[in-house]
Amino acid sequence: MRHEGEHLYARPPASPDGRRLSDALLQLRRSEQLQAERAVRASGLSSVDLTALRYLVQGERDGRDLGPKDVIVMLNTSSATVTNVIERLVGRGYVTRVQHPTDRRAHYLKPTPDAIRCVEESYGEHHATLVAVIDDLDDGDARVAAEIVERLVDSLDDLVARDSSA
Repeated sequence: MRHEGEHLYARPPASPDGRRLSDALLQLRRSEQLQAERAVRASGLSSVDLTALRYLVQGERDGRDLGPKDVIVMLNTSSATVTNVIERLVGRGYVTRVQHPTDRRAHYLKPTPDAIRCVEESYGEHHATLVAVIDDLDDGDARVAAEIVERLVDSLDDLVARDSSA
């Protein structure tokens, strides 16, 4: 074991190939964590600020108008925390407030071109690397890999759902 995060706290898979897959998934998890830390360093933002900014940039790309309440839900945090996040992002020129067209009390949060550039520079190389590896797979391998990952995600999501209903 090279890193604590590469250890299972359960019985390992029975077969050598299963153990190899388990090890690979744990290493992928660690690599993703390192890439997230790299993105935070590259952006010069805190993790929570960068997460909020990514959400706002993606909302803009999807054509969704997002406000502070949306960020509260996405970050699963308090309105006070989100107010501070938004103030920091506005202060850095990454977000502007746009008046809601029908509600004088409400506003939308719009990422600026600098924000879009910041997110792209922070994550672009990481995501391009993933796409390059995926594009190098033949369709059958990509399909099998996707099915395995989807099954794992569904099973883990079931754990969360079970815990939140208890």
